[in-house]
Amino acid sequence: MEWKRDWGLRGRMAFTMFLLFALYIVFVAVLLRTGYAVALPFVVLFLGAQFFFSDKLALYSMGAKEVSEEEYPELHATISRLCQQADLPKPKVAVADSRVPNAFATGRSQKSSAVAVTTGLLRTLDRDELEGVLAHELAHVKNRDVMVMTIASFLSTVAFMVVRWGFFFGGGNRDRQGGGVLVAVLASLVVWIISFFLIRALSRYREYAADRGAALITGRPSALASALQKISGRMDQVPKNDLREQSEMNAFFIIPIKTGFVGKLFSTHPPTESRIERLRQLEREMETA
Repeated sequence: MEWKRDWGLRGRMAFTMFLLFALYIVFVAVLLRTGYAVALPFVVLFLGAQFFFSDKLALYSMGAKEVSEEEYPELHATISRLCQQADLPKPKVAVADSRVPNAFATGRSQKSSAVAVTTGLLRTLDRDELEGVLAHELAHVKNRDVMVMTIASFLSTVAFMVVRWGFFFGGGNRDRQGGGVLVAVLASLVVWIISFFLIRALSRYREYAADRGAALITGRPSALASALQKISGRMDQVPKNDLREQSEMNAFFIIPIKTGFVGKLFSTHPPTESRIERLRQLEREMETA
């Protein structure tokens, strides 16, 4: 397989990280000026934990457990074969007991990555469709955009926490520090909104890149297109409680969990119909090549 570097994706990742880094500097400066220096060690510690334990934290949040080859031989065999085709080290393989048919990849590098699927996905897709989905997740690992999304989501998470719990950081004398608390909370709100849209702009493009990568790995864009169509159709049949419990991992899923009009408007993914159409166009191009 000849893997072509997606310079559009790399440029967007670099630009997003540059803007987020600048935003991070401004965010830290505001915390310092408003007397929030006590929060900085926590911020640094949180960043380190998220970077070095991102794969474990993501799996834990989804209730996914690493599985052995004896437990899921076909799943392991499929991932091993796809990794050989993609020239990737084999990631950890995990399964989450959930009716929501979905999959995601996580990890800070190609050597420390993990690919997780739900039991609902394994029951929903046939072999070719499952290969397409797994290849899509491995394409994320190959493109290294999982690491970028992990780092990028850090700033948004911290800013959101300051917005939510800001008044608890002000100390005992609320009258004297009230102004500083308000400034910090407002600045955090602005940072969270900006980082929110930056992450979603990058996330939408990286899904198209991973779809193209999956088609290149398997040679069958139609298999992934069929899987996307089937997964999207099954989402409406899953109880809303199950969807709500897993919506925080939207940016990492192959199909996002949408909750109403607002959820669709701010979706981390491009429309499924658009992804399917691009895959079908890619199938036609491969047939005529």
